[in-house]
Amino acid sequence: MNRYSSETSTYQNDSNYFTYNQYGDNPMLPLAPIGLIALKGAVTLSQEINESLLTRRQSYLDENQQTDAVPGFIREDYHVPVSTLRFSSGEGKAVVERTVRGHDLYIICDVTNHSISYAMRGKTNYMSPDDHYQDLKRVILACSGKARRINVIMPYLYESRQHRRNSRESLDCAHMLEELDELGVSNVITFDVHDDRVSNAAPTVGFENVPTSYQILGKMIESIPDLCFEHDKTMVISPDEGAISRTMFYASVLGVPLGTFYKRRDYTVVRDGRNPIIAHEFLGGSVDGRDAILIDDIISSGESMLDIARTLKKNGARRILCGATFGLFANGLESFNTAYEEGTIDAVFCTNLIYRSPELLATPWYYDVNMSRFLALIIDALNHNASLSTLLDSTDKIRELLNERNL
Repeated sequence: MNRYSSETSTYQNDSNYFTYNQYGDNPMLPLAPIGLIALKGAVTLSQEINESLLTRRQSYLDENQQTDAVPGFIREDYHVPVSTLRFSSGEGKAVVERTVRGHDLYIICDVTNHSISYAMRGKTNYMSPDDHYQDLKRVILACSGKARRINVIMPYLYESRQHRRNSRESLDCAHMLEELDELGVSNVITFDVHDDRVSNAAPTVGFENVPTSYQILGKMIESIPDLCFEHDKTMVISPDEGAISRTMFYASVLGVPLGTFYKRRDYTVVRDGRNPIIAHEFLGGSVDGRDAILIDDIISSGESMLDIARTLKKNGARRILCGATFGLFANGLESFNTAYEEGTIDAVFCTNLIYRSPELLATPWYYDVNMSRFLALIIDALNHNASLSTLLDSTDKIRELLNERNL
């Protein structure tokens, strides 16, 4: 059976299905040639996406010869080279080194990459999230008026932890989305954003908040063969009230109990712009003898997650498995190394959507969840103006995975 049906043009790739829109007699025609632009912090991720995209398109080229006539459909390298230069004063500019006229551009930006340096007034500076975001705007400005469409892939949404205003505070994330709208960006693709209601700031921009639950669970099952999702053997834990909706999804689709912690704060003190945490209080059933799966969107310093892990261990939890979309580890790895050696945590699962230091990748407790192929699927679907609903709905895929493994 052909991977494309004559009426719905449905593509089958492993367990992923989506339907292409039809354009007259040529349902496979993409909107425009794809152009990948990797900013400095996202070069490695972009290279992996490029390889996955090429493999994907070559796999069905022979089955639909119409794509042969589409310029740029198959390329060894979909990248458009750009230079984001810095003057000695610290000012910068972006130079696009190849034509982008008529292209469907996907600019990939990792605002968390702290390993990129530049010289300013004879000193070495490391790029901050603000620097990465300014480079993104420079590249968009360099491409404006020439590209057919501009899409931004920003896995970790810039300033997304500041998603709502309390008292006299800035709303940087909301303002960023307004800026991208004004610059002519058509779509913003991000992952497990801290609070997706921030997208209301720019309602005319296509905003795709992509979940990573299927990939994280798949990596857990692959890495820990004896993991058992039975009601009395595993519990999903929310580290705070903000992550409760995310962990409710995991608990529901796995059919296991849900527990949650809430942060008891000292509201008489403000330290570093926030009220300090006094203790983490647990709400839920017994964890005695159970594997505890801690799920959050971000591991920043990791202090809260490790405090929760210690509490769960004291209450008799068997193994502690931590899962997060973004592993920032902003305070270093020493506390996690110590916790692993003491038996407090057993494994940490994070995606490759942001920069991970070589030291992190070398630790025995860290497992990398590869999202490159999935991103290539999203780019290919968007390039054909296809619906993303099937790709983004992970419920059926997780259930199929559990059935395959008899879990």
